[in-house]
Amino acid sequence: MWEAIRANQRRSRLLIGLMGSILAALGALMGAFYAGPEAAAAGALAALVVWLVMLLAALGGGERLLLAGSRARKVEKQQAPRLWNVVEEMTIASGLGKMPAVYVIDDDMPNAFAAGRSHDTACVAVTSGLLRRLNRDELQGVIAHEIAHIKNLDVRFLTIAAVMVGSVAIISDVFFRSLWFGGGRKRDVRGGGGQAQAIIAIVTVVVAILAPICTQLLYYAVSRRREYLADASGARFTRYPEGLASALEKITTDLRPGKGVMRVLAPMYIVNPLQLRGAVGLFSTHPPTHKRVEILRAMGGMAGWVDYERAFKQVMGQDAKCLDSQTLGAEGSVAARAAQPEPEPRQAAVERAKEVHELLDRMVNFLFLTCVCGVQIRVPPGVTRDAVRCPRCGREHALPREETERQQPAPADETPQSYRRQGEGWETFPCRCGQNVELSPGFRGDAVRCKACRRRIEIRSA
Repeated sequence: MWEAIRANQRRSRLLIGLMGSILAALGALMGAFYAGPEAAAAGALAALVVWLVMLLAALGGGERLLLAGSRARKVEKQQAPRLWNVVEEMTIASGLGKMPAVYVIDDDMPNAFAAGRSHDTACVAVTSGLLRRLNRDELQGVIAHEIAHIKNLDVRFLTIAAVMVGSVAIISDVFFRSLWFGGGRKRDVRGGGGQAQAIIAIVTVVVAILAPICTQLLYYAVSRRREYLADASGARFTRYPEGLASALEKITTDLRPGKGVMRVLAPMYIVNPLQLRGAVGLFSTHPPTHKRVEILRAMGGMAGWVDYERAFKQVMGQDAKCLDSQTLGAEGSVAARAAQPEPEPRQAAVERAKEVHELLDRMVNFLFLTCVCGVQIRVPPGVTRDAVRCPRCGREHALPREETERQQPAPADETPQSYRRQGEGWETFPCRCGQNVELSPGFRGDAVRCKACRRRIEIRSA
């Protein structure tokens, strides 16, 4: 598989080079148009500088901007154990080494994406709608697909390519705005110089029109190819192609115009939420979903690289190719595993809905208390009362309140203790004296005092 990744990277560098050539040519023509042929080199350099500045900004914190723009919230294992365990499993199966951070988006439309310029900064984000609709096998398929994007460094390439496309579009837009508002170089158009300037002007206009289209076509073409490779990886990591095929069908069935979806983020989703179901062509960021599903199901109960390549040729034509010969020769066919047992479908749907509802409450810092009668009490953040009453049996439940170091005097004799926070929700940990200490989501101090022994406990951030 490493050879397939390296081949993909070589193609990516070639495409980036082509896109860079288009960008430099556009800058050179604009320099010649505004300041004469002698300024062409300076124009090309200026265009590349614009791209470099935008690229550094994107790579410097691009994943944080994408996560913030999508309103994704980081979750810990205790908040979303099923999702967390699936990400752990697929990290091990893929050989990624470091588990990506896990994020959840409060959005009923099922979808998922991966972000991060390297394995160290990688993350996987899924919507609440995805968690609500997919069973464990289907969720594994989606997570394996996204981890494949991380392992193959697709996210970094797509970031570089998207910035290149944006740079070409911005420079082209600046040129046309300058023409519209009466800009452009004023020079004598008599004689040969005027004729040369007219030719430069015509060529510049044509290139300014075609350059954004050409770079977008290159970007979309390589993006579609990477989706097929991630599907092949997802089938291999899970050893259950039907899980990913079924997940893609469910996601596509619920696909609708993505309200509030960032346009720059849409191509990174497993199914583009801004791409209408039937809109497939040169300007599509993803291959036709029905083709992806057909290929996965044509694997015929197998899950190896050679099995995906055989299915790919069967569906796309014998001349089509997805994987390289070295990857295909590394192993033979691999038998797919059996589906994981699931509860009765209606019961499983109810359990997933309950799980997601609880997760969303925890994400906004609800406190969960379980009464001895079995009722789970959800306490919203900001409640100032000291206790709440169980709606079934009427028992009073005291609400935990942390006390900062300034609120209580230090004991005469104390042994220091420290605790490292695990996340941003409610947390309980034992003091050395045996008393449980509670930390709320809103706690911002650097130490607390145990109510029983008044020992000072230093609190360290996660």
